[in-house]
Amino acid sequence: MSRETVMSYINVFAVLKNMEELVRVDSVSEQLIKSRNIAIQFTVHKGPKAVLAFRNGEVMLTRGGGKADIKLYFFSPEHFNRMMDGKANPVPYKGLTKISFLTGTFMKLAERLEYYLRPDEEKLKDRDYFRANTEMTAYAAFFALSEIGNHDEKALHSSHAIPDGTILVKVVNGPAVTVIKEKGSLRTVKGEPDSPRCILSFSSLESAHLVLNGKLDTYTALATGRMAMRGFIPMIENMNPILDQVAEYLQ
Repeated sequence: MSRETVMSYINVFAVLKNMEELVRVDSVSEQLIKSRNIAIQFTVHKGPKAVLAFRNGEVMLTRGGGKADIKLYFFSPEHFNRMMDGKANPVPYKGLTKISFLTGTFMKLAERLEYYLRPDEEKLKDRDYFRANTEMTAYAAFFALSEIGNHDEKALHSSHAIPDGTILVKVVNGPAVTVIKEKGSLRTVKGEPDSPRCILSFSSLESAHLVLNGKLDTYTALATGRMAMRGFIPMIENMNPILDQVAEYLQ
C-alpha cells in the first residue's frame, strides 16, 4: 500500500479523530460546536471512509459510512491528504445547503487542531498547552500505530508477529489507550482494559512527549527508564518498531 494511502488512513482515524479530544481540552472549540447537531461523511476512493458527528458539544468519529448531513468524496488518498494540508477541496455530493458548516465551523476546528498538534518550543513552555499537546499527540500516535501496522508494508512484518491480545499503553498522570491485536489486525481504543496481556508505560508526560515526537527512540527510552514494560513482553517488542514509524508519518 502506498505511503499516501497509509497517510489517508492516519489522517482520518488518528488526526481527525483527535477532534474528539480537541473539544474536551479547548474551550474555543467547545463553544464552536456547543449547539451544533451535524455529521460529515468522508469517502476516499480506494481509501478510508468515516463519519464525523458533532452532537451537543461532543464529537465522535466512527468507521464506515452512515447517516450524515454532509457527504464528501475524494478521488484518491492523495486528494484527501491535500485537503488536510489545505491544498485541495473535497467534492460534496450531499448537503450542499449545509456547506457553510464545513467552510466555517469545521475549518475553524481544523485550525485549532493544528494549533495543538503542531507546536513550537515557545508554546510548549506553557504547562497547560504542553499537557494538551502531549495528550492529543499520544492519542494521535497510538491510533496511527494501528493504521500503520495494518497498512504499511514495512510495519506489517512487526504487526503480524504480535500475538493476539491487548496491550495497555499508559502515561503516568496522563492518558491511556489499549492496542488490540485480533484476527490478524490491530485496532486502538481509549481507556484501560480489565486484564491487559501486557503494559507499556511512560514515566511522565515529558517522556511520552520525547518518544512520540521522535526525539527519543523506544530502545533508549527503555534503557533509561522513561518507558517500562511488563507482562507478555514479546507483544510490546514487536509493537515498538511500529511506534518508531509513527513520528515519521506524523511530523
